[in-house]
This record gives sequence, structure tokens and C-alpha cells, in this order.
Amino acid sequence: MEKSKVLVVGGTGYIGHRIVKASLAQGHETYVLQRPDIGLDVDKLQLLLSHKRQGARLVEGSFSDHQSLVDAVKKVDVVICTMSGAHNRSFNITMQLKLVEAIKEAGNVKRFLPSEFGMDPARMGHALEPGRITFDEKMVVRKAIQEANIPHTYVSANCFAAYFAGNLSQMGTLFPPKHKVTIYGDGNAKVVYVEEDDIATYAIKCIDDPRMLNKTLYIRPPKNILSQMQLIETWESLSGKKLEKIKLSANDFLASMKGLEYAEQVGVGHFYHIYYDGCLTNFDIGEEGGEASELYPDVQYTSMDSYLKLFLN
Repeated sequence: MEKSKVLVVGGTGYIGHRIVKASLAQGHETYVLQRPDIGLDVDKLQLLLSHKRQGARLVEGSFSDHQSLVDAVKKVDVVICTMSGAHNRSFNITMQLKLVEAIKEAGNVKRFLPSEFGMDPARMGHALEPGRITFDEKMVVRKAIQEANIPHTYVSANCFAAYFAGNLSQMGTLFPPKHKVTIYGDGNAKVVYVEEDDIATYAIKCIDDPRMLNKTLYIRPPKNILSQMQLIETWESLSGKKLEKIKLSANDFLASMKGLEYAEQVGVGHFYHIYYDGCLTNFDIGEEGGEASELYPDVQYTSMDSYLKLFLN
């Protein structure tokens, strides 16, 4: 089967640059949207040039120029958007509505992957304020996609390893604690940790897969379905050091939200649902989706014990 041509929107971003790399690695003709509004952000320029050196093609397009988006979309079969949905970066989820309009007008796209790559927003209708805005806005985009009858796949990649695993799920740091570790509740809620390059690999795997048409791809590598306590125990075993464990009740954790900056409040809400509700694993996938490691067993994903070894001195 001929491989689809891919356009990555947000190709200089945290997940986006990995998507570009994975697309090229899997043999897809790959385009990256070159937006004029990067201004003097030289890091983004360097990433664009790096993508070009690796074989990607740059195509100009702006969210303030509808026709330019339509023209870019017409060059490809698949559009993948990775614009930021994180409040500690920029938060651009609903900007995708302009992209949806362009895809609708172009009329040639066989698959659209909108910017999700975290918790499944369809299962987060109960989410706490203010963090629920993330899920509400993603659902607004989903509604527009479905009303426009755009073929799609949603990707639920759960917890990015760099944000949730290397730090043993501690807020405010990206490195393992040296002496004390906070345990959320009893620490036994099952969480899914996924290395970011693996997310990109699985996402590209699904774009030509008819089994994932108009469904959700859940990335749940079985070795990486771990409780926080299991993650900590893995680190203790690797490092040879025991950490003092401080348990934090749900009420105390939520009380910590008071006085925090907006982005931090969003983070607390998300952590609450992951580590107290167990929202990543408290459901069966069912017929509306598929699990990535089962669908694509040829992918050798990164286990969290391998990942944590990177943090050893």
C-alpha cells in the first residue's frame, strides 16, 4: 500500500518535532507547516532547517491566512496537528478550528489527527476547574471535526515520561527526588507512562491503518502500566537508595491549589484525576478504540525501568 503524504502542523513543538522524525523514519513524504509568526525564534528556525536536512519539505501557511492553510492541506493525505495544549507552554487548542475549516474546504484529507496526545477528553466530562478547559476545548475541536465529516483518529498517549516518570510524578521538577517523595493517596492508582518518541512512532503507525479510522488510539504499553508506588520502587531498586515517603490525602492535595498560578492549578487538577481517580486505566477501551502496543507489536517501546536508568549518575 502506498504510504500517505503527511503534513505536520506544530512541527517545531515538543511532540511535533518527534512526529516529523517518526514520519520520515517510516517512509512518509513529510511536510512541515512553516508559519511566518515564529518571528525571531531562532530555535524554531533551527528545528525547521533540521527537518529539511532530514528530508522533510517546508510549506508556508498561516492561521491568519485561510487560503494558505487550504493550499498546504491539498499537498497531503494526512494532517497531524501538535499545537500545544499545555498551560505551562502556549495553549492553542481552539486555533485548530481554523485548520478544520481548511481541511473541510480542501476535501482531500484521508485522516486528521488533532492535537490531543494526553488523557481522553471524552472521558473527562467530570474534570475539576480550572483544568477541565483542556478537555472541554478538545471536545469543541472534536465536535467540529465530526460535523465536517473529516476522517480522523484521536490519540490518547496518557502521561509523557519526561513530565511524569523521571521525577517519580513529583510536581515542580523533572528529576528524581534525592531524599523525600510525595505519594498521592495510597500510591496504588494505575498510571500509564509513555516515552515521547514512542508516542510519535505509534501515531504515525496508525495513519494508514483502517482499523483506527474514526477511532481513538490508546497508547498503553503493558510494561508501563504502573502505580506511582511501583514507579518509585523501580527507581529505588535501580539507584540503591530508599526515599522517605510522605502520603498526601486527596483533600490536602486539592487544598494545595489555593494561591497557585493558573497554569499550576490546571496541573494540580490533572494530577488529581490521574493519581487519585485513576482516570487513565479505570475503563476498558472497547470497540471505539484500539491499544497501540497490541495493534503494532513490532514497535519496541521504551519500558520505564530503561527510561529511569537515564537518570542514574
